[in-house]
Amino acid sequence: MNETYAFIEAMKTTHGVAFLCRLLKVARSSFSAWLASAKTRAARQTADEALTHEITVIHVASRQI
Repeated sequence: MNETYAFIEAMKTTHGVAFLCRLLKVARSSFSAWLASAKTRAARQTADEALTHEITVIHVASRQI
C-alpha cells in the first residue's frame, strides 16, 4: 500500500489527489494519514538503522560468534 500512496504523492502535481485516490480505490483520509505519519516513519527508520549498526559492531567485536 505504501507504493500506492507514494505514487499518489508523486503524481499529485499533475493530477488531483481526489481523482488519483478514486482511480486507485484508496480513501483520501488514508492517504492523508499516510502523509501525516511521514515524520514518524522517518524517525523509526533512523532508529532501526542505528540499531542495525550497533548490532553489527557488537557482532564483529565478538569475532562473529
